[in-house]
Amino acid sequence: MSTDLKTLAEEANVRLADASAQEVLAWARETFGDELVVTASMADGALPHLAAEAAPGVDVLFLDTGYHFAETIGTRDAVAATLPIRLINGTPRQTVAEQDAEYGEKLYARDPNKCCALRKVEPLNRYLSGYKAWVTGVRRDEAPTRANTPIVEYDAKRDMVKLNPIAPWTQADLDSYIADNGVLVNLLQYDGYPSIGCEPCTQRVAPGEDPRSGRWAGTGKVECGLHT
Repeated sequence: MSTDLKTLAEEANVRLADASAQEVLAWARETFGDELVVTASMADGALPHLAAEAAPGVDVLFLDTGYHFAETIGTRDAVAATLPIRLINGTPRQTVAEQDAEYGEKLYARDPNKCCALRKVEPLNRYLSGYKAWVTGVRRDEAPTRANTPIVEYDAKRDMVKLNPIAPWTQADLDSYIADNGVLVNLLQYDGYPSIGCEPCTQRVAPGEDPRSGRWAGTGKVECGLHT
């Protein structure tokens, strides 16, 4: 464990408790420079947009699981083409075909935790290993498991500082930022998918339902393991 990073994160969380997302990201760039990376699921381009304004040229990591909707890949490409960021397309060690050969087809249906571990968690850990701090788009209102998300925290598993600059935002805050800044949005958001994961494991959500209820529907699974 890096005591210095842990102390830095704890002190910053107190100091930045009421800071805007832009102020948090500006502090992160000033503190970590090129050792800062932003992770983005490409449900929309809000976090890359925020980061590009505070830290032009910042690395933005997208985990390309091999199972994404075409609309998500399109959003990734459009964000990369229109913002001053350096997109990193993170891939698993195995292609889908190679994983099928080793574990059998449709691992996501039989053991979704294993599939997420192979196609999300392992690649994330591998790509993050070259950085000291990472930025997420986690919001407290997304799920009960995220209700106490701090602005800045020490990620002990990865020995990194983890920043959650939009943790206090509501869905209305996010919608306003997107509308006010002309931010790119994944077209699936307008087609009943308020929370977007891999295509085989994501279903449409009826109006009024929990936005994340379409993720791993029927499995009892609520997190992919990236933030736990």
